[in-house]
Amino acid sequence: MRKPARWDRVVTFITVALILSVQAFAEPALSETIPLEQPVSGMASSSIPVDRLQQYSDLAVGWMQEYLRIDTTNPPGNEMRAVAFYKKVLDQEGIENRPFEYAPGRGDLWARLPHTTVEAKRPIILLNHMDVVTSDAAHWKVPPFSGEIKDGWIWGRGAQDMKDEGLAQLVVMVMLKREKIELDRDVIFLAVSDEEADGSGSDWFIAHKRDLLEHAEFLINEGGENLLENGNVKYVGVDVGEKTTFWLRVVAHGRPGHASRPIPNSAPNRLVRALDRILAYQTPLRVLPVVEEFLRGMAPYEPSAKAREYLNIRKVVEDKKFQDDVAKDESLNFLLRDTISLTMMGGSEQTNVIPPEAWANLDVRILPGGNPKALLAEIRKVVNDPNVTVEPLNAEFRQANYSPTDTALYSAIREVSATYFPGTPVVPHITSGYTENQRYRPLGMIAYGFNPYAATEEEGNTEHGNDERIRVEEVRRGPRILFDVVAAVAAAR
Repeated sequence: MRKPARWDRVVTFITVALILSVQAFAEPALSETIPLEQPVSGMASSSIPVDRLQQYSDLAVGWMQEYLRIDTTNPPGNEMRAVAFYKKVLDQEGIENRPFEYAPGRGDLWARLPHTTVEAKRPIILLNHMDVVTSDAAHWKVPPFSGEIKDGWIWGRGAQDMKDEGLAQLVVMVMLKREKIELDRDVIFLAVSDEEADGSGSDWFIAHKRDLLEHAEFLINEGGENLLENGNVKYVGVDVGEKTTFWLRVVAHGRPGHASRPIPNSAPNRLVRALDRILAYQTPLRVLPVVEEFLRGMAPYEPSAKAREYLNIRKVVEDKKFQDDVAKDESLNFLLRDTISLTMMGGSEQTNVIPPEAWANLDVRILPGGNPKALLAEIRKVVNDPNVTVEPLNAEFRQANYSPTDTALYSAIREVSATYFPGTPVVPHITSGYTENQRYRPLGMIAYGFNPYAATEEEGNTEHGNDERIRVEEVRRGPRILFDVVAAVAAAR
């Protein structure tokens, strides 16, 4: 129910007064990370001697280099190469594991550390995908499958998405086994294929080996963001939900002919005009509860003007100037609306031929609760050309979903992150990209994207880009952070 306007003004006045009074005394400082291999009081890893923590860090660096040297570019994937890498380590450590080759060269790997208590809670799954996107070595400073250490980074395709997190999960399994941690729930490691394309690895496993998921309660996957600015972590964002993909194909039709005689309503011309109208269109702003919680958590760390907006976001989205500003803010725009990006175009195969058809693909991302049919109808209305069709590329539409924050796993992530990055807000986050959490939540799992590594905006932007890399110090520290999170929810008390 909407409160009366007078009450809105009172709330706004009180909110502004509180902000100004807090800022008058102190500005929240960004955190300083805990030094490498330094014991962290209250964490499970604090009982591990420093020399062994250093050994785990050394293993992480070596295994990260080895893993990045395995070419699992999708297509074609060839993820069984990565399965062999994982299996070799797991066999050496005496950890139960089973590989599954569901198609030539493509497969999944499942491993488990069983609970050691009489009474057991539902398992936790550590999920990762082994495939990586394509790369062009000509645009890289080092070969994309070199695993080279240079200038303090480990370079390679997958260093941000997501061989780094798969590696951290592997190290966690090894640490739990070597340190003989008593578990009150099974810890399951699941590496899957084909996440970057069709998701066939997860789909196959869910369809054929669902019993091995053991009706798990929790799942940790890629996602989340720990933004590093000026050497300090600005915030720890836990991915509790994702937008869903709704890819569209725009096809324009027109009379073909020789390019020496221009045709005003040719297919390419119609396509360009249609795309211009689509890209000028802005979908309505919508505030999800999880986004409101994220902005409220970030408000004290923003300048006063932006803090007031974040704390009163449901009212502010009605303001025309704010709407214009959001459209230019890449970090905020995707959180508040369904987005449309032009990604592919095609037409004639010869410069001197006007083709009968020209086409383009749009990457549309819809917030949880969004209506794809209504958005498609609106885009067709915007195009307003009977010679231009707009049709979905997806065989099926997966409704976006998200998990609540009042869970033991979210509490563990918040507490561990706050310990390693003191003074840093730990906030729920909606990610702009798709993750396979969408496939596992309908099975009854609480699924979060949690990244134990911190990265600058520049480093994060190398994901799916050129010169993908991760800092060596993060590879050394990250697995320990994830270990403490897993131990917090799986170690017997």
